Amino acid sequence: MLDSLLRTNPLLARVATNPKYELQIIYTQINRDAQNRPTFTPHTYHLNPQQYFNPASLVKLPVVALSLEKLNDLNIPGVTRRTIMATGTAYRCQTPVLFAAPADSDRTATVGNYIKRMLLVSDNVAYNRLYEFLGQRPLNERLAQLGHPNVRITRRFAPCDTIANRHTNPISFHTPQGDTIYKESAKYNPTPYLSPLGRVLKGRAYQAGRRIIPEPYDFTAANHLPLANITALLQSIIFPESVPATQRLRLTTSDLAFLRRYLHATPHESGFQPCTSARYFDAYKKYLYYGRNPEISRQSALRIYNIVGMSHGYLADVAYFADTLHQSEFLLSAVLYVNQDGIINDGAYEYDSIGLPFLAQLGRQIRQYEAQRLRRYRPNLTEFFAPEPIR
Repeated sequence: MLDSLLRTNPLLARVATNPKYELQIIYTQINRDAQNRPTFTPHTYHLNPQQYFNPASLVKLPVVALSLEKLNDLNIPGVTRRTIMATGTAYRCQTPVLFAAPADSDRTATVGNYIKRMLLVSDNVAYNRLYEFLGQRPLNERLAQLGHPNVRITRRFAPCDTIANRHTNPISFHTPQGDTIYKESAKYNPTPYLSPLGRVLKGRAYQAGRRIIPEPYDFTAANHLPLANITALLQSIIFPESVPATQRLRLTTSDLAFLRRYLHATPHESGFQPCTSARYFDAYKKYLYYGRNPEISRQSALRIYNIVGMSHGYLADVAYFADTLHQSEFLLSAVLYVNQDGIINDGAYEYDSIGLPFLAQLGRQIRQYEAQRLRRYRPNLTEFFAPEPIR
């Protein structure tokens, strides 16, 4: 079914039928019963967990979810997603965030504000702070407990080597007056995490500084997050009761509402001041359907809860669509590789000419199909369009 949808649309077929783009897709149909309970039917195209792709910012979704879970597990009075967090240094390649009183609450260093930056505009520095808060080993061990033993989140988004990424910073939480409520010492993972695929080499060459190194780039110690795993993580946030109890995050109702708000909100409608400048347009990180086109405004009848990735020629979007215009919903995840010259890290990728137009057309094609697909019961999507005073 998915194969025919791709091949009958010329704009999609030229990518879908060309193996150089390394396309992988998961399209999940959602059907509701009379009590509005969902069931999920996935359809895949060239899904291959043995085919490595660089997940880039897709790793931010598990990091934000596990950061909220860690706060719950700590269960320390006064330590919440709104509490001021300071970050120290204890090893090379670490940078500090000193305590600062909250003169501007949107810019205060807190877990909640870091999450907003990551989900609204894919902020890399905010990711680094929460990667450090979790620690490399606890982060990966918890993902394994949740049913994702082959996922590897091992790197900051910073030029740190493999050993430096195994060291994470000391963390402390403070009252507005500067009193310390809780602190953790620096953490170290003594055992390196490597790709479960073995040695991973991509491209014909890579750029380092101004030099082109004529050999493949080594992703063996890089982040590794297969498309099925990140799709399952998003589903567990949007529909927590749809996954086995052992794979559910320890998140409160407030946590889930908070994540959902910033997964779908555009930078401007969020009202979060650091993300409302003109450079952050409505389609800034909504590749599926909008294609990151700054001229397009969000449709009020369509809410897309998603996480994206763009790096080294890989382009990915993992999303849940709720559509009140057509009373339909679905999950859609896709990744493709657009690097015609085969050189990693040279910045010469076909994101705008091939990748983003493909993802936009794919989302539109599936939405159109879903609008016409017969259902016994139409979904009640009220919970996804209710007022959201979550901060």
